[in-house]
Amino acid sequence: MSKKYFAISMMTIFVLLISACGAPQVTQAPAATQPQPQPAAPTEAQAPTEPPAPAEPKILRLTSDTGASDYSTIDPSLATQSAEIQVVESTSLGVVRQNETSAEIELAFATDYQASADGLTYTVNLMEGVPWVRYNADSGQVETVKDCDGNDRTVKAQEFAYGIIRTIDPATASDYAYALLPYLAGAQEFNDGTNTDPASVGVKVVDDNTIEYTFTASGVYNLNLLGLWIAHAEPQWLIEGDDCTNAAADRWTEQGFFQSYGPFTLKEWVHDASLTLIKNPFWPGNETVPQAKIDEIQFRILDASAALSEFDAVNLDSAGIPSEDYDRIHTDPAYADMIRPTYTIGTEWYGFNNKLAPTDDQRVRLALSLAIDRELLVKQVVKGGIPAQFFTNPGAAGGPKPELYPDGGIKYDPDKAKELLNEYLTEKNLKPEDLKLVLMANATEGNQKRGEAIVGLWKDVLGIDVSFVTQELKVYLVTRKAGKENIYRASWVQDYPDANNFLFDVFGLNAAFTSVVDWPVNAGPDTSEEYTPGSNPNFDKFEELLKQAANEQDPKKRMDLYAQAEQILLVDEAVIAPLYWYSSDFLMRPEIKDTKSITGYDHYEKWDIER
Repeated sequence: MSKKYFAISMMTIFVLLISACGAPQVTQAPAATQPQPQPAAPTEAQAPTEPPAPAEPKILRLTSDTGASDYSTIDPSLATQSAEIQVVESTSLGVVRQNETSAEIELAFATDYQASADGLTYTVNLMEGVPWVRYNADSGQVETVKDCDGNDRTVKAQEFAYGIIRTIDPATASDYAYALLPYLAGAQEFNDGTNTDPASVGVKVVDDNTIEYTFTASGVYNLNLLGLWIAHAEPQWLIEGDDCTNAAADRWTEQGFFQSYGPFTLKEWVHDASLTLIKNPFWPGNETVPQAKIDEIQFRILDASAALSEFDAVNLDSAGIPSEDYDRIHTDPAYADMIRPTYTIGTEWYGFNNKLAPTDDQRVRLALSLAIDRELLVKQVVKGGIPAQFFTNPGAAGGPKPELYPDGGIKYDPDKAKELLNEYLTEKNLKPEDLKLVLMANATEGNQKRGEAIVGLWKDVLGIDVSFVTQELKVYLVTRKAGKENIYRASWVQDYPDANNFLFDVFGLNAAFTSVVDWPVNAGPDTSEEYTPGSNPNFDKFEELLKQAANEQDPKKRMDLYAQAEQILLVDEAVIAPLYWYSSDFLMRPEIKDTKSITGYDHYEKWDIER
């Protein structure tokens, strides 16, 4: 029973006791000769008052980060986009998580943990008695989930182990499994089918409230990995079914099926329109993850200009600032107390297909990157952000800082860009108009403006026409993974604030974007091939630098190693073109009391509304 319901029950009992025995009972009528005083008519000040109206529910009205596109999924094992991960992080918890303002690791569902002397094994103790919940649309209430004996199902170590095994199971086809495979003992072998026994994976249930994780090396970021959404507990009985539950399989995250255990749970998901979370009254709260103050969070699926219109109509509590409205809003006094800055440890970038002509040539890729005026882009088009000289955001540990490496990374150099492209065209006996390139992005107003501006720069600087195509997010993610075009828009927001997460986890062999950039091999689903060490010396050097950096204890030496790796990624191979690091202003109503986040994800249970 929650504290809230307990308090209400005790108050009810107290009132009943007062009514039953608190006042003496009159057993005799007063004598007739003693007239009874009549109560005076109440004055206006004394007039009876209506009982106070129940407090209005606190409803936070936001937009999703998907633009006008629907969420692809909110399945912890399958989520890859920040908006999807935000929902997962609000409805469930890892054993640990990042503090949103400092990015430092803190306890979440764990009560404590012990690391072995060699740093390879973590034994984690979990909260006890926290129930799984679901929203009942018929009663309009959140209720606990019952097992086959009618008892509350509570979150146990078994469900955390199941979540990890399901993520790395090849049958799940999780795009984010790569984030665990090199680090968690036995995970790679289980994923590639070398060993099909789940017990071979370094996640062991000690008892209902204790779980043990074993890693392949004593990495400084091992604990961060345990907090990733792909390592959250998942309800096996709902996904696979049991004696009293029909298997929901892939539908388990849909409205009417969804079960969770975090500060919020799913109330409603109207596809392509909105997604609503409701407070979980059965979440007991702890020191780092309190009970929610807000009753509901409504995420509207809107593009930037529509969201701003809804904000101005007081139908939303927050909205981004479209670039075309930036100057107007920043000079209008009506918005003065609603403009808030935000900084996120993340990078906006374009990835090149390294196997498809003409971006199969390093000179073409580097020319395209050098022809992007990043200063102009952030000042005149994006109206926010910091020009990205490196891919790794400098807010990440080990990330090269521009002031320490002024000549490193990539910058605008139109003369060099022209020289490289002309060299390629001369060698191939081609003209600029002979080049056929396609830039693709998921359809949002911001992506549209950036894409049009950069395509314009390529035309002005290099004289080439690049076709620009956008697709709805779900379709785009499939298209991008297939790798059929030359250039793809992408975003990377830290999973943990370390350069390893930007470089090794994104561009290492079989990492997050290997299948997009096809470097060092063509890793598309139809043309997958094994990489042979030695066939690409630059990639071999890149991986070696990252391995050295992962084990380097001296911060300056570690940063030097990552700076060298960035040189290979951005110049020697020109695999990608970083655009800018995330930093912008947005609008928030003054009555919303939020906590600023640099991680890319908000902890809404800490927010409040003072209306």
